[in-house]
Amino acid sequence: MNVYLVGGAVRDTLLGLPIKEQDWVVVGSTPQQMLDNGYRPVGKDFPVFIHPDTGEEYALARTERKTGHGHRAFAFHTSPDVSLEADLGRRDFTINAIARSDDGTLIDPYGGQRDLDARVLRHVSDAFIEDPLRVLRAARFMCQLKPFGFSIAPQTLALMKQVVASGELEHLSPERIWRETLKSLTQDHPRAYIESLRASGALAVILPEINRLFGVPQRADYHPEVDTGLHTLMSLDRAVELSDKPEVRYAVLVHDLGKGITPAEILPRHIGHEGKGVPLVEDVSQRLRVPTRFLKLARVVTRFHLQCHKITTLKPNTILKLLKGLDIFRNPNQLDDFLLACEADARGRTGYENSAYPSAAWLKTLAARLTNLDTRALIDSGLEGRELGDAIEQRRLEIITQYKAETREPN
Repeated sequence: MNVYLVGGAVRDTLLGLPIKEQDWVVVGSTPQQMLDNGYRPVGKDFPVFIHPDTGEEYALARTERKTGHGHRAFAFHTSPDVSLEADLGRRDFTINAIARSDDGTLIDPYGGQRDLDARVLRHVSDAFIEDPLRVLRAARFMCQLKPFGFSIAPQTLALMKQVVASGELEHLSPERIWRETLKSLTQDHPRAYIESLRASGALAVILPEINRLFGVPQRADYHPEVDTGLHTLMSLDRAVELSDKPEVRYAVLVHDLGKGITPAEILPRHIGHEGKGVPLVEDVSQRLRVPTRFLKLARVVTRFHLQCHKITTLKPNTILKLLKGLDIFRNPNQLDDFLLACEADARGRTGYENSAYPSAAWLKTLAARLTNLDTRALIDSGLEGRELGDAIEQRRLEIITQYKAETREPN
């Protein structure tokens, strides 16, 4: 039997990137031989084994045949006579279809090294269209490859469009769509995921609420970039600079969904888009089975981002309602993520990319005063129940009023 390092480890080595994990393919072996050598089986659909010492995955060389809709409807064939070239031929992109032998020799039957040098993401064969997940994987790979100047080969983009037109994307599970989306949000260039999906037409299928933002105008005095979709991508860029948390980036990605349903007759104004966007955020998050912590942050960022921008001009009652909406008295840690998302939104505009965001420091200081409020004296005075709650509310309003007076700029 012969063992080869394959896939991302070979690709990333050639790009000079750190290796996150190693996958191996085994040619000329059987499941029983793997078991006899101490490997542990884990594959359900095809034989994959765990190395007894390293814990890395070793898969028997295989070929595949599509049997139905979606990315799981494949029949796999493994036997000792399946060649390395045949195994590599079932892979998605040429840059992932390079193998390395024990002596360091590269086996590259589909021109992966050529495409690495040319900075092109290209499909291995026309079998690409059989797996709709590859459309999302192409978009996700572009997030990782963007710094190297990669582009999707025109022929590959044409196949991606063909997959979209076939309706196959509709057979992808919500969990798998979210998995690819989440991976993209952890990369340094997640906007490439959205751009690539949009270029292929896939964005309109899996994230129609975001797709409809492109071409929707905003007031140029507030948004010199005008286009709401472009603003979303610019805000996502700023979110990457500000935070490595995918929850923050997701909240920024969906924060303006309400602008996509603004009636045409009132454009470019978007009156009440924050409140209108909340149900859309909930719909997207529920459809994709997004974790609750992502939804919670996205919901408050969508609802309150505009108020945060103009926080110093709001009345004490409105400010307190905002802070209660953020649940800072029970969950004070959410405030930092909320402010980062709001800052990304404010700076995600042409000419404002490097602007300061004073609302963040202002609101943090106020929140600290409110959360440090000592209620012991009120309790000791005998107040309880609703009377105690009203007294605490009044004290909080007094703190906000005093803070606004302290920070008010002189005329």
